[in-house]
Amino acid sequence: MIQVEGLTKRYARNVAVDHVSFSVEKGQIVGFLGPNGAGKTTTMRMLTCFMPPTEGTATIAGFDVIKQPLEVKKRIGYLPETPPVYPDMEVGEYLQFVARIKGVAEKDVLARSQEVATRCFVKDVWSKLIGKLSKGYRQRVGLAQAIIHNPDVLILDEPTSGFDPKQIIETRDLIKSLAGDHTIVLSTHILQEVKAMCESLVIINKGKIATSGRLDDLTRRNGAVLEVSVPEGASSSDEITAPFEGIEGVTAVTASDDGGLWRVDVDTATDADLRPKLAQIVLGKGWNLYRLDAAAVSLDDMFLRLTAAAEEVGQ
Repeated sequence: MIQVEGLTKRYARNVAVDHVSFSVEKGQIVGFLGPNGAGKTTTMRMLTCFMPPTEGTATIAGFDVIKQPLEVKKRIGYLPETPPVYPDMEVGEYLQFVARIKGVAEKDVLARSQEVATRCFVKDVWSKLIGKLSKGYRQRVGLAQAIIHNPDVLILDEPTSGFDPKQIIETRDLIKSLAGDHTIVLSTHILQEVKAMCESLVIINKGKIATSGRLDDLTRRNGAVLEVSVPEGASSSDEITAPFEGIEGVTAVTASDDGGLWRVDVDTATDADLRPKLAQIVLGKGWNLYRLDAAAVSLDDMFLRLTAAAEEVGQ
């Protein structure tokens, strides 16, 4: 649905986006994650035909953002970080105005406007001036305009900015409900948003792609984590790790006393699932097994590692 190849944006001597490449499958929610100034917004602006790239190509729903910008715009809904609303218009008036601009049939304009107002929780302010609304309400009006023409692709830049906790939960549920029918790119620097909504992830740092892939694949580490209790006689970490170190493919074993239970981290060089063998060793030693999970690295740790020493660059 979205294919990006070598997308680059230069401003004089500054390279804001540097040969970015990634793809998004139809119906996915993809998190476009990075620290402030990493190049997220610049990339979103190029994908939405707001600005041309210096180099590279991108296609959305099969249409080129450089050669066929009008066709691309027909198929995307865009919510920038600052919602594109008119403060002197009422909510209902504005949504009907946007529906007409985006090609919704005249006979469907009112019904479609009311439908998205209900779906985005702004029906209760239908007759209020947008300029009188809180930031959170203006953001939801912006989301309503993005989906009003039922686009193939939604590009959302910080969609929950300014929301209270209840509004954040409601908007997360709304965005997740749109997946499948819509392909969604969610640009954010908030890790919790990615964890709550996204299936796949693209991390950008200093204008370059640091990593990309399915979220569970990126956070999975080869190996396992155990929690065991052992007899009083086994009191050192060396005694705990020794039985696991001889397993073929194991590259490292560490143990730490965690309040009466020993936590054992076993890293491997292969994708083989060693958990059955690890359980056999624990039972054979007469230890009690309280936990045995596949090893994983947290999204927070991965993000910090990939963006360490990031320098602020302008978007």
